[in-house]
Amino acid sequence: MGPAVLIGNLDGFEGLYTVESFIDYTYNLQTDKLVSFNVAPVRPEKVRTFEVGYRTTLFDRLYVDMGYYFNIYRDFIGYNIGIDTDFDPSGFPTNLTVYRVAANSINEVTTQGVSVGANLYFARYYSLSGNYSWNRLNKAFPDDPIIPAFNTPEHKYNLGFSGRDIPLDLGIFRLEKTGFNINYKWVEGFTFEGSPQFTGNIPDYGLLDLQVNVSFPKQNLNLKAGASNLLDNKIYQTYGGPRIGRLAYVSLVYNWVKD
Repeated sequence: MGPAVLIGNLDGFEGLYTVESFIDYTYNLQTDKLVSFNVAPVRPEKVRTFEVGYRTTLFDRLYVDMGYYFNIYRDFIGYNIGIDTDFDPSGFPTNLTVYRVAANSINEVTTQGVSVGANLYFARYYSLSGNYSWNRLNKAFPDDPIIPAFNTPEHKYNLGFSGRDIPLDLGIFRLEKTGFNINYKWVEGFTFEGSPQFTGNIPDYGLLDLQVNVSFPKQNLNLKAGASNLLDNKIYQTYGGPRIGRLAYVSLVYNWVKD
């Protein structure tokens, strides 16, 4: 992974140097400035989950779904960054390798989140939808060197407007079943934690998706066209990854009906 070697950890590591102390060492080449540490063999991650939720339909038109979760992790798996190196008689480093080592947290890590969604059906053919989610990693102990790589935005939401089986009279001919879906997604920026050179900020972004479809029951055909990220908003979803733009598509499906 660039300057770091991504490696597993079945047997543990000894005598790795912290990146911070190695940077201090480079100013004067005094090895007594180096701070070493060991990494125990990685253990399976264990989690206890508590969840509560509620679903209901109101006024025969509004469907609501909400929930809350709280996770308690033991041996939460993340990674440590360490340097393995030898030194020549003058104190200059040789055979230097930077490792990204799988490791367990020495503390109890918790995560929690809320999700709320609603769908409103109206005027026979149409519906409005929306959902929101909140997710947080609770790790407030500076003595633990683990990097959790949670890589989840704290806030995000979707808003949608859709229609299905809509009759459409175009004058020359009539379409009995048409549909559409418009959806807007917003994601809050967050810190993406990968290997050392792939750790950085992902900015806020919003995406607009559009899809339309037409069914031809007599011909057993369904025509669909649409685009994700319709406005071609160039976004990053992983730090160091490529920008993602618009994806457009058209499909024609024939439903084989056996008499």
